[in-house]
Amino acid sequence: MLKRRPLGDHGLEVSEIGFGAWAFGGEWGEQSDKDSVGALHAALDAGVNLIDTAPGYGDGRSERVIAQVLASRTDHPLVATKTPPAPGPWPPSPYCRWQDRYSAAYLRENVQQRLQQLGTERIDLLQLHTWTRAWNEDPQPLLVLRRMKEEGKIRLVGVSAPEQDPNSVIPLMQTGLVDVVQVVFNLFQQEPAAELFAAAEESGTGVIVRVALDEGALTGKYKADHQFAETDFRRAYFAGDRMERTVKRVQAIADDVARFGLTERYHLADVALKFALSPSAVSSVVVGMRNVQQVSQNIATSSLPDLPEALLQVLQRHNWHRGVWYAGK
Repeated sequence: MLKRRPLGDHGLEVSEIGFGAWAFGGEWGEQSDKDSVGALHAALDAGVNLIDTAPGYGDGRSERVIAQVLASRTDHPLVATKTPPAPGPWPPSPYCRWQDRYSAAYLRENVQQRLQQLGTERIDLLQLHTWTRAWNEDPQPLLVLRRMKEEGKIRLVGVSAPEQDPNSVIPLMQTGLVDVVQVVFNLFQQEPAAELFAAAEESGTGVIVRVALDEGALTGKYKADHQFAETDFRRAYFAGDRMERTVKRVQAIADDVARFGLTERYHLADVALKFALSPSAVSSVVVGMRNVQQVSQNIATSSLPDLPEALLQVLQRHNWHRGVWYAGK
């Protein structure tokens, strides 16, 4: 049975395993729409009720596939999409002005595009795709989104926290400007545990975790010499010696799990997802699922017992400060 958790204090419950639809756009290697449609139907049939996407995933392709699937169904999962900043540094630099990246006119035009792509009159969750603490003193973009919420075009307002500075969104949570935050949290990147999760519980903010499997590395299926296809963004993410370094650290995690005698019951992917779900502040962990088999594997994790507290304590030692890998080597 796929468990559900509250999405902050907004009166909604979401499946603790959510559907990450980045791969639908083709940036994870070749992806057929047939496989995408089959995977999403299988996930929804299994009880998944949170789908995360963005216009940058295949120039709207991911959103269009989702709209196609939902048009053929009677259930109504919560669909979270994003508005990227206007062209400029990613993540935004400390010198970027919100007026240049998230102007009111730009936001309104982009939200209208999201409505059209998803074939809906209201976006369930609209997230700014990135942020910088440079805008915290004058967070006008979020005020624009909240006005659009009052107008009925958006149900919930969110922000996807920059991976190099997740705590930058804490003031936005404390002042009630955002309903939901999305953060990177996994066995390697544990910074949200320092402050963000406590702030979320105190403010009633929903928390969506992304990259729980570290772009697939924490499944343990890759060897040190693995090479990704030219069309797969992970070719840059794991450039140079990064995969070799990562595999060594994944093996250390596997050794810890083995010492607790859990290898037979938990795959490494299960351990990674259970770790990401362990903070009580986490509402859902969105996982990329490209086919029906991956859906079955990830959904099954929800029915496993939680990891022993003693193991969770041991796994904290794998926290790894490694900078922003998304920019490439």
